[in-house]
Amino acid sequence: MCAVNLMPNPEKTTEDKIIVRLSLVGILGNIALAIAKLLAGLLGHSAAIMSDAVHSLSDVLATFIAYLGVKTSAAPPDRLHPYGHEQVENLTTLALGLALLITGVMLGYNALDSLVNRLYVDKPAPTVLPALIATLSIVSKEAMYWYTRHYALALNSSAFLADAQHHRADGYSSIGALLGILGARLGLKALDPLASFAICAVIVWVAVGIIRVALAQIIDVSCEESVEKQMAQCISDHRLVDRIDLLRTRRFGKRVFVEVEIAVDGNRTLWESHRVAHEVHNAVEQNFPFVKHVMVHVNPTQLNDEDGELIESPSHMEARAQRQALYERYRDAKEKHES
Repeated sequence: MCAVNLMPNPEKTTEDKIIVRLSLVGILGNIALAIAKLLAGLLGHSAAIMSDAVHSLSDVLATFIAYLGVKTSAAPPDRLHPYGHEQVENLTTLALGLALLITGVMLGYNALDSLVNRLYVDKPAPTVLPALIATLSIVSKEAMYWYTRHYALALNSSAFLADAQHHRADGYSSIGALLGILGARLGLKALDPLASFAICAVIVWVAVGIIRVALAQIIDVSCEESVEKQMAQCISDHRLVDRIDLLRTRRFGKRVFVEVEIAVDGNRTLWESHRVAHEVHNAVEQNFPFVKHVMVHVNPTQLNDEDGELIESPSHMEARAQRQALYERYRDAKEKHES
């Protein structure tokens, strides 16, 4: 009887802990910053820092979406999703990019409205408190960006990379708020909407980059050329592979599907050709851990790919003639026995 290993996978357990820790840092950190900004805006007479608080609250939702996306994408294959759920993470990244784009556009609209309608003229000058909170937000959000980015790269998670960009975008928003607050205290009240408008452009630029990457992966983009060259070298290193007729890669979330056609001596048995295909399959998956599955097709070396006809070598033709002769002898003996 086979023993069943009931022990949890250590690597999987560590990955789950990192995902939970990243999510808690993002959610709790943004909630704390949002509350601090709201209080500073109310007590310190700063509309800029209160708008920044709304951005921090949107980051809470962004981190929660990233967490759900990463957890769902890690679910095992089932009957309706035999290839797994990795594409969910790409959809999550796309949603985060769109959310960031909407946030940037809204901030830009408010800034433009203030500039056009001079809504900033009659506002009272803010106190020092909002400036201190804005400075704290800039430092905190940059730290959260690098922390999230570090573990997102370790997890190879596009969703958490997008969440890291959300943290940095919130930091940019806080820079705009700080400039506006300082400008208002110096009597330059128009600096608030001008700075917000400039930061809005940066946020939109970051959002477009996130959306572009997510869309590229959703439409089955291939791996980088350097990665495909390494795969080709790994396959060609097999002593029984005469050549590679086709090599295709397709990204699926953070994993990759590989399709390869190799040429093997056509005189080898089916069993030998199958063994070569199996060894090539294992070599690719072992040397490239991000590969989800490898499909290997074997062509006989003598196959002319242009017209699909088999060009047989003399030894192959001789073996075929021998098999045909044996078959004819068997058929004649069977007919004689039946008669």
